[in-house]
Amino acid sequence: MPSDVQDTFGYALHQAQSGKKHPQAKSLKGFGSAGVIEVVENSVAGTFRAVYTVKFEDAVYVLHCFQKKSTQGIATPKPDMDLILERLKAATSHSKGEKNDHS
Repeated sequence: MPSDVQDTFGYALHQAQSGKKHPQAKSLKGFGSAGVIEVVENSVAGTFRAVYTVKFEDAVYVLHCFQKKSTQGIATPKPDMDLILERLKAATSHSKGEKNDHS
C-alpha cells in the first residue's frame, strides 16, 4: 500500500479514536447503523479502501484494508463484504471479552 494512502488511513483512524470523522469517511452500505465506516483513497497505484468500526466505546477496530481491483462499479466486492462481516462479528465478541478463533 503506498505511503500516501497509509498516511490518509492513519489520519482517519486517529480522527476516529478522537471521536471525530475524517472528511473522506462515510458509512459502508449494507451494515445499517452498525458504525462501519469506509475511507476510500485514490492513488497512482489504484483505489484503496480501509474499513473500520466505531461501534464500540473503548476501541476502533480495523476490519479490512484492501485495494479495489474491480473495474466495474464502485460497490465493495462480495468476498470483501463477507470478510468485513466476519471480522465485525469477531470484533463484537472481542469487545465483550469473549474468546474466539481470531484473537
